[in-house]
Order: sequence, then structure tokens, then C-alpha cells
Amino acid sequence: MRSVWKGHIRFSLVTIPIQIFNAVETKGNISFRQLHAEDNGPIGYKKYCKSCDKTVSSSDIVKGFEYEPDTYAVFKGDELQSVKLKSTRAIDIEAFVDQKEVHPSRYENVYFVGPEGDIAKKTFSLLCKTLRDSGKAGIGRIILRDREDVVMITPHENALIMYKLRFPYEIRNIDNVPDTEKLEDPDEAQLALAKQLVETLSTTFDKIDFEDRYRDALMDLVEKKIEGKEVVNIDQEENDKPVVDIMDALKKSIEESKKKSA
Repeated sequence: MRSVWKGHIRFSLVTIPIQIFNAVETKGNISFRQLHAEDNGPIGYKKYCKSCDKTVSSSDIVKGFEYEPDTYAVFKGDELQSVKLKSTRAIDIEAFVDQKEVHPSRYENVYFVGPEGDIAKKTFSLLCKTLRDSGKAGIGRIILRDREDVVMITPHENALIMYKLRFPYEIRNIDNVPDTEKLEDPDEAQLALAKQLVETLSTTFDKIDFEDRYRDALMDLVEKKIEGKEVVNIDQEENDKPVVDIMDALKKSIEESKKKSA
């Protein structure tokens, strides 16, 4: 595993040499290229001006911020370089919080964090154990790719996990979700059955099947194409018609769940 960043975690007078790794594996992703149907030539794109319909080169392109319709604040050359931050090669921990206080909607990218070199292992282990025992997460800032991000650092096994957090302005207000303003209180009998169904279907997270069925089907299709086999559509099974009566649906669901777990 190759690190994507090396530096230090700093809090108060404590400094720990660390290295950061991408936690997300991308090797298994399936991607397609656009081809010309006539000769299978790869499709390319040219940049052109929509006003004069001329093809332009990178040197002819400037950046503009549209502050009114079709009205821009134009930035040329290196004018935007002044706001780029130089990396300090350090994650400065500003505070420690309960991880449960951070809503999952704030999570963005995820990284693994490990010590850099034998000399860092002891202090790194101390930080991991302290976070585990206290139930706290460290909130700090890091400069990646010329931009400063707020991150949360949490313990996991013998390492740390770093979540890059979204800023508050990036999250929409959940109160704006339509038709949630005045929800009716559920019927007590229905609620009891619903809770029973939840209990019947409850398990542990590690037992959940996370097979990527779409990817498997897609790879099967690709392999058939490579082997020169004919590709046909597979009709999906028709879903059962929905049961109108909610009590009947809950009772049947509980019965089916019990059969599967028997």
C-alpha cells in the first residue's frame, strides 16, 4: 500500500510522524470508453467557445465566476494562486469531540492513517489507545492539493481512520425534504408489529451480504462479449402485488422472516 501523504499529527506539544493511505480500493471498478460505432475509434473532445464557435487551446482559456446571469468576474493567469495554501505537512488537532456528535452526512472521503517509522510507533499507539478509551475523535485541519480541509481522526484496530468532513454550507437542510412537515403518529398496533418485524430481521453488520450484484452481472456481460457469445436480456421476476392492508403486510412479513431464520 502506497502512502498519498506524509507529515505529522500535532496536538498541543505532541507531534507524531504519520503517513496517510487511500482507504477506498478502485482497482475493481468497471469503466467504459466511448467509441465511434463505425470503426471503434476512441472519442475525443475539443474545447470550443459557444459564442464564436471556435476551437480554443488551454492558453486561450480563463476562469470566470458567474455572479449574475451571463456576467462574470474573470481571473487570468496566476491570480487564483494567491488563495492556494502551502502545505505545512501537519494535521493540527484543534479539539476532541464525541464521534456520535458528528452526523454521517458530514463524512466525505475516508483514509487510513499509520505511523511513519519505528520511532513514531510508541506515540502513535498512545494516541490510538487514548482515543479508544475516551471515545473521542480528533478534529483538525490538513492541506491536500492546495486546499485546506477539516478532518476527523478516529481509532480503528491498530491504526487510525481519517474522514475528510464536508463544511456545513455543503449540506442541505433536511427540513426542506417535501411532505415531512406534519407526519401522523402511527397506529400503536401497527407500530408494535413493525418493531417485531425489525427485531425478527435484526442481525449483526458483519453478516450482511454486500455482494455487488450489478458489478457481477456487468462483468458476466463483458466476459460473454469477449468470448463472442450472444448477449440477451434476462427478464426479471415480477414483484408480488403490494398488499394494501398494512397490518396484513406486517404479519405476512414477520411470518416470512421467521421461515427464513428457522
